[in-house]
Amino acid sequence: QVQLVESGGGLVQPGGSLRISCAASGFTFRSYAMSWYRQAPGKERELVASIINPGGISNYAASVKGRFSISRDNAKTTVYLRMDSLKPDGTAVYYCYARVRYQDYWGQGTQVTVSS
Repeated sequence: QVQLVESGGGLVQPGGSLRISCAASGFTFRSYAMSWYRQAPGKERELVASIINPGGISNYAASVKGRFSISRDNAKTTVYLRMDSLKPDGTAVYYCYARVRYQDYWGQGTQVTVSS
């Protein structure tokens, strides 16, 4: 079955960087777009970045454009989110998402806390 497993979250100081990963299995990874969402305390889940395949075309939420970078390694069936210049409002649970065969799949999430 489809599984998405995030890792790499943690505590980072404002202005710092972090890379989180999502290992995917149970579907033909290279054939599907992959996305990262986040949900901050008391707020709705929001789309952060997406990457399609082939071509690796990506798009970003306006709030993270220029600071975050999404990438994928099809051989490792893994999608990454590199986050630079992190701000306190980046504190959230980050979720990996894929829509596979008309069904939505989410990972369990990884906590990112931006604080001094």
